[in-house]
Amino acid sequence: MEDVTRRQFLGLSAAGTGVLGVSALGFDLTKAAGVKQKLRIEGATVSHSVCPYCAVGCSLLAYTKKETNGKVELLQIEGDPDSPVNEGTLCPKGATSLQLAISSRRVASPLYRAPGSGEWKQVSWDFTLDKLAQNIKASRDRTFVTTDADGNTVNRCEGIAFAGGAAFSSEEGYFATKVMRGLGVVHLEQQARV
Repeated sequence: MEDVTRRQFLGLSAAGTGVLGVSALGFDLTKAAGVKQKLRIEGATVSHSVCPYCAVGCSLLAYTKKETNGKVELLQIEGDPDSPVNEGTLCPKGATSLQLAISSRRVASPLYRAPGSGEWKQVSWDFTLDKLAQNIKASRDRTFVTTDADGNTVNRCEGIAFAGGAAFSSEEGYFATKVMRGLGVVHLEQQARV
């Protein structure tokens, strides 16, 4: 088989042979047809969803398939071409939303490293939430400011900062902001704009 350069291939395509002329370039398509795999999403259930990242509301198509053991497997997520919002396109964050759901690198349970320790250990959610609540309360009690230098009532907590995750939906961001404001936290940021 003679090697065809990219320039020669493009020249052949421009001359009109294009895709129909690939066999003239020396490709044997019978072998490719023999090893063709079934589509990953063949027979999958299509569900409509909305991207979880920012407030634009890009529409997603999620492909799922029920396994023999009854568990539902998420196969693919892509933009919905019928959506008037995004017309099937997704930003880089939306395009990776499958990884948010099923990444093999995702930590499945809380990890805790005790003060002075060099090792992380797996802990329960109850331990994690209790520890988080204790730390927030201690920091808030220690850094709460009731009045400013001029005697004005401010009731703010200056010892805690909060950054909302980029995977927050608009509703989660709203709720988190309300909770933090209720604690008096003034240092707030949401990553939906990143």
